[in-house]
Amino acid sequence: PQAPVEDPHTLARNAIANQTLNHQLAAAAAAHQASVSLDSAGAAALMAQQRREVAAQMAVLQEEQLQQQFQLQQQLQHEQQLQQLQQQSEAAAALASVAGLSGTKRSASGSKKGPKKGKASKQQRLTSPGDDTSASPANTGFASLGEAVARLEAANANGSADKTESEASPMELEENDQQANAPAEPAHSSGDKMNGSANRTQLNGLNEDDGNPQENQHPHRKEGGPSKGPDAVIDKEDELTNASPDEVLELNMHSSEVFMCAWNPIYTDIIATGSGDASARIWQMGGEHAADGLGPVRLLPHGTGPKDKKNKDVTTLEWSSDGQLLATGSYDGVARVWSRNGALVHTLRGHKGPIFSLKWNKQGNYLLSGSYDQTTIVWDVSGSTGFVEQQFDDHQAPALDVDWKDNTTFASCSTDKTVHICQVGTPKPLKTYTGHTDEVNAVKWDPSGTLLASCSDDCTAKIWDVGSDRKDPMYDFKLHQQEIYTVKWSPTGPGSKNPEKQAMLATASFDGSVRLWNVNDGSCIQVFSRHRDSVYSVAFSPSGSFLASGSLAGQMYIWNVQEGKHIKSFKGKGDIFEVAWNKEESRVAACFSSNVVCIIDFKKPAPALAN
Repeated sequence: PQAPVEDPHTLARNAIANQTLNHQLAAAAAAHQASVSLDSAGAAALMAQQRREVAAQMAVLQEEQLQQQFQLQQQLQHEQQLQQLQQQSEAAAALASVAGLSGTKRSASGSKKGPKKGKASKQQRLTSPGDDTSASPANTGFASLGEAVARLEAANANGSADKTESEASPMELEENDQQANAPAEPAHSSGDKMNGSANRTQLNGLNEDDGNPQENQHPHRKEGGPSKGPDAVIDKEDELTNASPDEVLELNMHSSEVFMCAWNPIYTDIIATGSGDASARIWQMGGEHAADGLGPVRLLPHGTGPKDKKNKDVTTLEWSSDGQLLATGSYDGVARVWSRNGALVHTLRGHKGPIFSLKWNKQGNYLLSGSYDQTTIVWDVSGSTGFVEQQFDDHQAPALDVDWKDNTTFASCSTDKTVHICQVGTPKPLKTYTGHTDEVNAVKWDPSGTLLASCSDDCTAKIWDVGSDRKDPMYDFKLHQQEIYTVKWSPTGPGSKNPEKQAMLATASFDGSVRLWNVNDGSCIQVFSRHRDSVYSVAFSPSGSFLASGSLAGQMYIWNVQEGKHIKSFKGKGDIFEVAWNKEESRVAACFSSNVVCIIDFKKPAPALAN
């Protein structure tokens, strides 16, 4: 049969329906495609957001790392600064570890045994550290802390090039300074010498031009005004005991501060001095009294020219027991031995830093030195050429002082707070004492060689019974209020030339007092508190009956030990770094930061008549 014919209307409707379906399918496809595209864009946006978050986290981490690195760098710089400050502090107490250096621990004045020496109290050093122009006692007579460190570094650099072998040299120069071709002129004879009115005014602490008191005045005294209260009483009393001008001989040929002086033990009219002008001098007195003036003077140069004199301050010196040889130690780390007439006998090179202490043994064959380079050296100087017998390197910081017990055994002390007992031929210390809690400034054996005294920045002095096994001190003296700069044994008691007299120990402190201690029971016998400034030096007279003391601001007193009172006084210009008695007990020498040495006549007081 034939296929039915579709109605045109039906065909039209079907066509429209198909077309609509196609449109719907196309729209659905388009919507699907749009949906897919939208999902892709969302994913991309999400990934971008994640990347931004990761980048931000990385930035935070990098910032934290940078901050940590910066903090670490600051910490390292701080530690380096602390280390530098510590080194500078050590340098200052070594540049003034030189005034006491037995002269020089003495670092920036005021510095320990400055150059050990020239040491100021820590309270003084903290007041004006590194202030070159300060007029405070802590900076008088010494280089600034910065200069001290620079000089130490230069000295170390120079010392590293030194050879360890020693060499003998002929006498370099003998002179009466600028008066080499002129007759010796008594230091008291001309208008600008001791007896002149200008110099007398200067020694009393005043400048003739302006009438101002000297710079090292008592901190509680007002400038330009009279003393009041206790100071006025002391000044009035001192007027009754002041040395008269005709009792004082001034030695004024040095051109820088005088750190050390030592009377010859045999040729007792001779005194040696060591100065910051890179020289030592041997002075012969013109007679027994100041009025007899001055005899020949011999210059012992430690440099040949202005450049060669740098870092050659003479920080310590000592005569041999027979009086024939003088040993000097200087800032360049070189020890030199001179004959009594000024000839250079030995040049001893071995240290790599300033020498703070030199001591002869009694036999005279060994010379002992202690240095800023942390070592002590025993030199054999018995032959024509000196050499290192043994070098001890057990200290961990500068060695400030040394002292012989006998011909082969010695003690040393250091800023490392320890005291060592050593013996030639033994590689390590026989004993080490660790009782001090701060730098140890000085060590001294008693006349019997059985007891050792030490003093420290911890404000204590201690006596060690070396013959026993005890590690703690036999006595621990704690009555001083500030650092103790030096200790001295009296020439009395067992082993001394005055065995019938009581043995005593004297201590001198930055608290302005001197104390005498009974070594039999540890009690304090006397307190001499007349000084108004730090006391740098004390010295017993040969008989042990009298004690001389010298302080900052130029005040010297001579005390009657038994009566506990001062019997003579002298006021000079500048700081006193050292005082020393001659063998006859008739003169006392005082070394000043004002470049002079004053020799003061002393006459023993007549014994009091019994009632």
